[in-house]
Amino acid sequence: MDFEQIIALGLLQGLTEFLPVSSSAHLILLPLLLGWEDQGLAFDVAVHVGTLLAVVTYFRKDLSKLVVGLFASVFKKTQTKESYLAWMVVIGTIPVGLVGLFAGNLIEIYLRSPIVIAVATIVFGLVLWWADIKGERSKNEYKVTVKDAATVGMFQVLALIPGTSRSGITMTAGLFLGLTREASARFSFLLSVPLIFLAGSLKSYELMTSDVLINWFPIIAGVIVSSLSAFACISVFLKMLERVGMLPFVIYRLGLGAFLLYLYAA
Repeated sequence: MDFEQIIALGLLQGLTEFLPVSSSAHLILLPLLLGWEDQGLAFDVAVHVGTLLAVVTYFRKDLSKLVVGLFASVFKKTQTKESYLAWMVVIGTIPVGLVGLFAGNLIEIYLRSPIVIAVATIVFGLVLWWADIKGERSKNEYKVTVKDAATVGMFQVLALIPGTSRSGITMTAGLFLGLTREASARFSFLLSVPLIFLAGSLKSYELMTSDVLINWFPIIAGVIVSSLSAFACISVFLKMLERVGMLPFVIYRLGLGAFLLYLYAA
């Protein structure tokens, strides 16, 4: 990989992981459109580690309270709003964790195509727009019920389809369930922590058990670039979300989907 490719893919992962536009789709499409060689498993692990570092750093105070509350609820049998939210995150992670573990490879093989990405980008973009219009936007993330968390978790399974967007589909579910835009985004970002950790751990295991020789420069550079861009993206996105809503991202998705259909379905 040359330096420009490292920077471009690191920025792309960092900027799109937490926006409702699908990071996996962009990481597939950019090399395809520019004729680059596949960046490989090691680099994919690196940029996901970068985005994990970013979200953990940004939500470090919230996450520390959630972890303390979770352990207190288990060992001391005490329940707080933080322990409750932590359990909702756990519940919301279970469905995609199970499906990803048992069917993730099949999805990678059969759904990793520009046409699938185009259709998913358009369809789930329109669903996001509908949720943003129709949602009551009256609850914060601490008002998420067990049923709500399970519903968001089931929606999150759809994110295994390239082009869906994990953050986009979980925010869509949150909006349908009455969360405010910021609360749906915050709950989505908290859900990303165990999911990115589990996915990154699985890919790391695959990497360590393979015969691939690792070039450490793109790995380290990818972690740095993706973490810095992801941190900036989270900060700006949360500040602007209530003001601008989801429409700019919906328009972008529709444009991207139409462009891909023009290129690959014409």
